[in-house]
Amino acid sequence: MKKRLVTTTLAFSIGFSTFLAAPIAMNPKKVSAATVNTQNNQLAVEAKADQLIQTGKSLIGKATYSTTEYKSTYPYKFSCATFIDYIFKQNGVDLATYNEDYMVQQGTYVPRNQLQKGDLVFFKSKKTGTDPDHVALYIGNNKVIHMADSKQNIVIADMNSKPYYTDAYFSARRVLPSLLPSNPATKGDNIVGQAFNLMKKVTMGSVNDEKAMKFTGTGFVNYVYKTNGVNLGTTNIKEQMKLGTTVSRGNLKKGDLIFFNSVIGSSTPSLVAIYAGDHRIIIPTSSGISTRVLFVDYYAQHYITAKRVF
Repeated sequence: MKKRLVTTTLAFSIGFSTFLAAPIAMNPKKVSAATVNTQNNQLAVEAKADQLIQTGKSLIGKATYSTTEYKSTYPYKFSCATFIDYIFKQNGVDLATYNEDYMVQQGTYVPRNQLQKGDLVFFKSKKTGTDPDHVALYIGNNKVIHMADSKQNIVIADMNSKPYYTDAYFSARRVLPSLLPSNPATKGDNIVGQAFNLMKKVTMGSVNDEKAMKFTGTGFVNYVYKTNGVNLGTTNIKEQMKLGTTVSRGNLKKGDLIFFNSVIGSSTPSLVAIYAGDHRIIIPTSSGISTRVLFVDYYAQHYITAKRVF
């Protein structure tokens, strides 16, 4: 359900601004059934879905429902969306959001009668607003696993078992394989993968020291690209923004650099992020590395440009 998390675990700073993720209206795009990206192996997709399901099941009886607190260690505390976000992260897939109204804009729309394991299923019981207020994971055989409410906590439910699952059904999105690397992996996949893997292994601050794995935000970007054969040659954000070719927001690819300002309308960059695919960005700053989605209003307001550097 909708939540206002108060713990610092889910809060983050981008160095020059702190903001909350405001809801965005979502009208599901009615398209044909989602298909598997031909660059990925369907068996790998199914294996990842099974991992997600197993992690979700392992938390039954160990987690309680909370819209005000997130706790990723026992005794776990999740809302419906943080539960989904957690089980994906535990299996190496970063949704980069803990809001169902952003999750429903990722991946590809899939009709209810063509759901497959690993799909996200959304519900809307409130009569106001245009975005969903609940999310679950489809596990096959018309069943979902989800953090239901404070009375049920995590449950597995048949979607024909209660009127809620039919009356409140909103949409479904297929995020596997779009959130997975291609097979074989591209240079963009490798850059994004390394950036994700280094999130908790580097120290972010005001200096760059590769041997000690200490970086500024721009120094981290320079290091990740250099180790993947792309020599940016600078840790200066203004110089980084001059590199490569300009790419429109609608044509972003994994590994593109995106630049944001701190003052709306300014052409002076103060933040560089790595595009991670499917509207996700990796944000390295001196205060830490975080992931978010471009749907957040802040990014539309402060977006300057994007550059393709390889």
